[in-house]
Amino acid sequence: MSSFAAIDLGATSGRVAVGTVVDGAISYEIIHRFPNGARESESGSFVWDWDELITQIKTGLVKAAAKYSLTSIGVDTWAVDYILVNSQNHITSPTYSYRDLRTDGVMELAIRDYGKEAFYQRTGIQFLPFNTVYQLMAARDAGELEGDRTFVMLPDAINMVLTGSRSVEITNASSTQLLNARTRSWDTELINLLHLPHEVFPSLHEAKTTLGTVKGIPELTGVKVVAVGSHDTASAVAAAPISSDSIYISSGTWSLIGCESAEPNTSAAAMAVNLTNELGVEGTVRLLKNVAGMWIISECLREWAENGDPISIKELVAQARNSEIEARINPNHESFLHPGKMVERIQYQVMINGGKELRSKGQIAYVIYASLAESYAKTIAEIESVTGRGFTNIHVVGGGSSNDFLNQLTADATGLEVIAGPVEATLLGNIGVQAIAAGEITNLQELREIISHSFELKKFQPSINSTARG
Repeated sequence: MSSFAAIDLGATSGRVAVGTVVDGAISYEIIHRFPNGARESESGSFVWDWDELITQIKTGLVKAAAKYSLTSIGVDTWAVDYILVNSQNHITSPTYSYRDLRTDGVMELAIRDYGKEAFYQRTGIQFLPFNTVYQLMAARDAGELEGDRTFVMLPDAINMVLTGSRSVEITNASSTQLLNARTRSWDTELINLLHLPHEVFPSLHEAKTTLGTVKGIPELTGVKVVAVGSHDTASAVAAAPISSDSIYISSGTWSLIGCESAEPNTSAAAMAVNLTNELGVEGTVRLLKNVAGMWIISECLREWAENGDPISIKELVAQARNSEIEARINPNHESFLHPGKMVERIQYQVMINGGKELRSKGQIAYVIYASLAESYAKTIAEIESVTGRGFTNIHVVGGGSSNDFLNQLTADATGLEVIAGPVEATLLGNIGVQAIAAGEITNLQELREIISHSFELKKFQPSINSTARG
C-alpha cells in the first residue's frame, strides 16, 4: 500500500498529512498541525516566518516517516507569494506577504501605463493588487531583482528545500499574471513590456512531475517529491466532485468561485467582470473569481480575543443565526484587505451605506455571512453571463464548507442547491494527484468519483421564501 505525504500551507495554519487509497476509497491522517501568519518585520514589512515554516514542515515529515513508509511528498500553498534566491538557492530578500503595503498603487500605475488589455488578453488573470506581477514590479523598483536572482513560488520553494529543484508548477505560476493562459508558458512579450529581467523567471513544470528525492533529512532520504496542483485552490478543485453544471466555491481565507473549463476565456466580457483563468490539473482551466472569504471573520475573532473578549466560531455562528439584520457590507472592499481594526471597518462600511451601528457580535457576524452569500450570488451570475452556461448546483469545499449557516444563506441567495464537502479538499487533491502520478488512480475523473464515495456530502436546498432567480 502506498502512502502519500501532503504538505498543505494556508495563510493562518499549516499541516502535514498522509493519505492512502485502498479498495476504491481514499483516506488520510493529519500528522502535524502548526500555526502560520504574516508578521511585521523590523523594517516595517509584512513577511512570512520562512525559517519557522520550514522547521515545522520538516518536523511533520519526520513524524510521518516514523509512522508510514512514504511513497512520495506533495506540496501546496496559497498563491502569488514567492521567495528570491541566488544560484546557490540562498534567499536574497524578505519573504513578503501579499498583504504587505509595498504593492499599494502599483497595479493602478501598471494599468495606466500599459492598459488592461495588455495583461488580460495574454494571461486572463483577475486584476488584484497583490498579484505576483505587481510584487515583482515593486521588487524591481527596490533593486531586489538585480544580479544573481530567481523567484520561486512558495510551494516550489519548499520543494527546493527538500530536493534542490528550482522549477515552478503551472497552476501556481498562472496566478502571477505573467503566464500565457493558452501556451502555459511565461509570456515573454508581457515580461518585456514591464521591463522585468528574464533571468529571474524559473523553468516550469506540470502537476504529476517527479521533481527529485529528499536530501538532507535522514529519515526521508530517497523519498520522491512529486508536483501536485501547488496552488491550494488547484488541489481543492481537483478533489471537488463537480460536473459540467456545477459551480464550485473553495471556501477558506478567500472564497474562490468558478467553474471548470477546457479553454481560457479572455473575452472583453470576462475582463469586464474581472474573472480569472487560473490553470488546473490535467490541462484544465479554472474560470473563477477571487472574492472575500473567512478572512474577515478570522480577523474579528482575533481582535475580540486580543481585547479580552474571546468567542468561539461555533458560538459566533449560533449568535449570528439569531441576529438577522438588513445591513450589508461589500466584503470585497479594499478596506478589508489588510489586518487590524476589522470590527471598526465593518461598522464604518455599514454606517456609510445608511445602516445603524451594529450592537453585538452576532449582528456583526450575520452581516458578514449574509454579505458573503450575496457576493457569491453576484459572482455566479457574472460567470453565467460570461460563459452562457446555466448551473444547477454549487459544490462548497474547504474549511468553509462546514459552516451550515453560510451554506444555507448561499443556497437562499443563489437559488441553487449547495453540496458541502469535503472539508479537507485541498489535502485530498494533493494526495490524489500523487496517487495518479503513482498509477494508483487513473485520472482526475476517477479521483473525484472516489472522493464522492469516500466522504459524506451535505446538501442544502434554497428556502421556500428565497426569491433568487425569480
